[in-house]
Amino acid sequence: MFIVGNGRLITRNGNEFFENGAVAVEGRYVKEVGTLSDLRQKYPDADFVDAKGGVIMPGLINMHNHIYSAFARGLSIRGYNPRNFGDILEGMWWKIDRCLTKENDLLSAYAVYIDCIKNGVTTVFDHHASFFDIPDSLDCIAEAATKLGVRTSLCYEVSDRDGEKKRMESILENERFIKRANADNTDMLKGMMGLHASFTVSEKTLEDCLAHGGKEAGFHVHCAEGPADLQHSLDTYGKRIIARFYDAGILGNKTLAIHCVHVNRAEMELLKATDTAVVNNPESNMGNAVGCSPVIHMFKEGLLMGLGTDGYTNDVLESYKVGNIIQKHNLCDPTVAWGEFPTMLFYNNGTIANRYFNAPLGVLKEGAYADIIVTDYDPLTPMDGNNCNGHILFGMNGRSVVTTICNGKLLMKDRQLLVADEAEIMAKCRESAQKLWNVVNA
Repeated sequence: MFIVGNGRLITRNGNEFFENGAVAVEGRYVKEVGTLSDLRQKYPDADFVDAKGGVIMPGLINMHNHIYSAFARGLSIRGYNPRNFGDILEGMWWKIDRCLTKENDLLSAYAVYIDCIKNGVTTVFDHHASFFDIPDSLDCIAEAATKLGVRTSLCYEVSDRDGEKKRMESILENERFIKRANADNTDMLKGMMGLHASFTVSEKTLEDCLAHGGKEAGFHVHCAEGPADLQHSLDTYGKRIIARFYDAGILGNKTLAIHCVHVNRAEMELLKATDTAVVNNPESNMGNAVGCSPVIHMFKEGLLMGLGTDGYTNDVLESYKVGNIIQKHNLCDPTVAWGEFPTMLFYNNGTIANRYFNAPLGVLKEGAYADIIVTDYDPLTPMDGNNCNGHILFGMNGRSVVTTICNGKLLMKDRQLLVADEAEIMAKCRESAQKLWNVVNA
């Protein structure tokens, strides 16, 4: 048993806040929260993790990431000159994923999960693609997550774009991994049915995905990210994307509808009626120039909205900042997004994650998983449970995190990574990335 204390404690159990707080951890669960003096008196023999006056918070959750994209950092692809989102997919991402090996998968997973630990992210929902070598590719990512101690949900990106053999291999990889995750009793690993997007999956593919475990595990799917996706659905199926997925039985409370940039009110009503969670990725949407998701409107319609990064970064606090300002900019309204984005990141992400994992996440209370982070933030103005989100928005980022605990295990303490030799892994990553780059530009 140990206590994390001597800092301002934000529990996310409502607006609960302790000026000199502490969290008692027993095994992989939170035993109790309270003041440091009370908990040290109650548990005098517990080990002590000193927050050194910083801020103690629940571990952060990223509801949508692409680990496989990590080795694209700094890559220059010969002849690549994109004019739209379709060009970006064809010229970069699909070119890269057709070259990824198991070695690339494993090492990029180590690199990303280490970066997550350093940014205080303890739970990651990832969406993988490696069409050069599909079978067992999710095991490579799971290996890194397990060895580093990060909680994760994985899926493979099913698509028709590379032909029937690859399409079926993708479906079966999801089915295999879902069964593996279901048999894992640690509650650190989950599997879902991944789908690329409406314009690369046929009706037959949707039917096959439902038949091979998608109905029970839920779908992790890009929805209406770019205008071309919507146009394809209208031209091919005579209906909008969300209506198409609704008719196919893809929506539901175990499904993650990613992006939803080009959706109308009728589609919002379908998402709400099926209790489908929507995940916004503001930086990626801006970087790909696909538009600004109608997050504020979806909130008004009562949708459950979460926040992800789409591989753009592993710092979800950065996405919190960008999401706040892009909604203000897009709507020409400085009053919006103050409440929506902290709700998405600090409350809704936990609510969505608990549709898959068994004990509470994103909150520090008795019985919740002991996923805890400490930042070095020292407020220059008064801080409490009512204004802490403003302090985080303007005073913290991911690299403010100094200590990360997941499932009751110390992964990083005082910025020292405890679960891997980071320098050795990064050296291997550079070698592996260079080999990938050589193949991409061959």
